[in-house]
Amino acid sequence: MFAISLAEGAELRPLEPWQAAEFIEHIDRAREYAGPWVPFTVDVKDLETARGFLRTYAEKAAADTGRLYGIWLDGTLVGGALFRIFDTSSDSCELGVWLEPSAAGRGLVNRASRIVIDWAVEQRGMHRVEWLVSSRNDRSKAAAQRLGFTRDGVLRESFPWQGVRHDMEVWSVLAPEWRAARDTR
Repeated sequence: MFAISLAEGAELRPLEPWQAAEFIEHIDRAREYAGPWVPFTVDVKDLETARGFLRTYAEKAAADTGRLYGIWLDGTLVGGALFRIFDTSSDSCELGVWLEPSAAGRGLVNRASRIVIDWAVEQRGMHRVEWLVSSRNDRSKAAAQRLGFTRDGVLRESFPWQGVRHDMEVWSVLAPEWRAARDTR
């Protein structure tokens, strides 16, 4: 298994079904912080649902339709990045990220996102990377902006979650934009 350094004591690694116990412990710590925005942090409630979620992403990876990575800080799983959608026929994918509160504000989402976007664009030939976010989630919108995504528009009341219909903002970065911004960093 690979591990990519994000910072001192922090790394990005694949997150797999055999790590279900560690994953549910992490979700329990992240639930209140990420739950308003990240559905699986509410839906994953026990070891069996954790295994099922991780198995779904293992199957997506095998089918080349999604990926799931964990962010570890000092040996503890504290967040992650995933390609919820990875469509090689249209060369577009959707990136999602999350953290537990103890890991917030350290730049880990930014660094992990850059690594997986670079991989999607350069290794897999993705032309468009999307970031969907509730209009109410200011932290996630700020992360998309820091990464160089452009706000494409709003899908009004398109996502019912926890009794509220959320407007979902669609943000994207295109491969030429990503490369140009990366080359000036």
